Amino acid sequence: MAVTRVFDILPQLKEKYNKPNALAAKENGKWVTYSTDQFIETATNLSYGLLQLGVVAGDKIAIIANNRPEWNFTDYGIQMCGAISVPIYPTISENDLNFILNDAQVKYIFISNTDMYAKVSTVAKSCACVKEIYTFDKVANAKHWLEVTELGKKNPNASELEKIKSTIQPNDLLTILYTSGTTGNPKGVMLSHNNLISNSLASQNLCPFQSHWKALSFLPLNHVYERMLTTLYMYRGISIYYAESLETIGDNLKEIKPDVFSTVPRLLEKVYDKIVAKGTDLTGIKKKLFFWALDLGLRYELNGANGWWYEFQLKIANKLIFSKWREALGGNVVAAVSGGAALQPRLARVFNAAKITVLEGYGLTETSPVVAVNNFLPNSIRFGTVGPVIDGVTVKIAEDGEILVKGPNVMLGYYNRPDATAEVIDADGWFHTGDIGTFVENRFLKITDRKKEIFKTSGGKYIAPVMIENKLKESPFIEQAMVLGENQKYASALIVPAFAFIKDYCTRKNIPFTSNEGIIKNETIKARIIKEVEKVNAGLAQYEKIKNPELLAREWTIDNGEMTPKLSLKRKVIMANNQILIDKIYKEA
Repeated sequence: MAVTRVFDILPQLKEKYNKPNALAAKENGKWVTYSTDQFIETATNLSYGLLQLGVVAGDKIAIIANNRPEWNFTDYGIQMCGAISVPIYPTISENDLNFILNDAQVKYIFISNTDMYAKVSTVAKSCACVKEIYTFDKVANAKHWLEVTELGKKNPNASELEKIKSTIQPNDLLTILYTSGTTGNPKGVMLSHNNLISNSLASQNLCPFQSHWKALSFLPLNHVYERMLTTLYMYRGISIYYAESLETIGDNLKEIKPDVFSTVPRLLEKVYDKIVAKGTDLTGIKKKLFFWALDLGLRYELNGANGWWYEFQLKIANKLIFSKWREALGGNVVAAVSGGAALQPRLARVFNAAKITVLEGYGLTETSPVVAVNNFLPNSIRFGTVGPVIDGVTVKIAEDGEILVKGPNVMLGYYNRPDATAEVIDADGWFHTGDIGTFVENRFLKITDRKKEIFKTSGGKYIAPVMIENKLKESPFIEQAMVLGENQKYASALIVPAFAFIKDYCTRKNIPFTSNEGIIKNETIKARIIKEVEKVNAGLAQYEKIKNPELLAREWTIDNGEMTPKLSLKRKVIMANNQILIDKIYKEA
């Protein structure tokens, strides 16, 4: 059966795998599974229901919800009747939500819970296009989504639905994903069925996927990264279990024992820091063994490059120490796919040494998303890179170092924005990513910075802040960092300490910790963080070295408007919020 449109996956899933647990989620403390048949029946009834409501091909329907089976039922129901899904981050600001609903002329909205209903219903009042809001949870005074499936059950129209599906072409618009940039209004990325399918098919053999596998899903489904992986999992017959929340991932991993999951570097950093903190609490021989194994892991090289003696020691470390790491992730993990930001090479080394294969990849919403990824094919992993470019996609490096991409994964364009589309897709069809990169060994793509974020000091030297920020964040003492210095004499940084780690550190060193505000003024802690900065400075050019960094008492968050939903820094907002500190940094300059 040829799969050329995303909804073609459903009949294939039934014909090839017909699983009792196609999807699963925890409801009232128990894991509830949904079979392939239930999935198809629910999505089809939703399609019938939408047709009864008067939905026609091209209508826009928003989904604003946490990851859950209903998300998929709704997504596939929307697709099959020719409507266009507009998935939106649940954490979105009211201002951005108002813009998206009006820009896309959204007619119906499916949302998760009471809190979301309060937010969305308020905004929707000022959007004349919105006809109704449906909730997945039962919410007082709100319409429940099952009203739509029940309407469909009572009014099935199989011939009409099949007729609509037969008119949908692979290159037709499937979804509009609004990316919240660091400046201005969100832009709607238009992706076709073929964008998502081509990317899924090109990635399907990069990991030894098996149909009996289970995947744990917790990254937002409204982001193309998890959306494409969901498409790929279903194509390969892998069961998808939705984590309850980011806070419960540790418990859910142990309950589900997944074979695969996708993640972001920040989460892997937190897992690593937690493991190291536990190791620090050990005593005697146990502590010595832990740090001996950790040191081995941090020096790990692929394909036995460290020699037989190292490999012999690593076997022992795996048996005594790293086996416990694997157990903490459920014991079955074959691969964790990392994307969305740069992964520290030391984390890739240590997890791979511990037989937890972390595959770092690279892509953008506009490329559906995968451009390159480290993978299980022979000699296809290289630490510090995002791996080889996937089949069917072409990458070239422009004269100024920008990464350009061409292939079936490149978006149709930005919705309602031909001007913005023309800025990023040139006359020859190359998509300009805005990322700077290079090829290592002519094969492995390496990202070095964001084109827009590179700045020049008053001395005329260019500084790539992201590279330095990632180095700073390798320290367990540093949670977040933003490098400054445009048109200044030297580079500096705003640093958010890793307060949870520092609290433990203070306990061990008998340093009183009363509050975040208090601890950033503590001379011992300030000196300790400066020591971490100096370690990074040692590997930087003279003009890149960080001088006079300032510490902040709270993390930058999405809610405060300082980070995008993808956790990129909104540099202008952070600078505006901390102008007094920045003036202090440079007053002597």
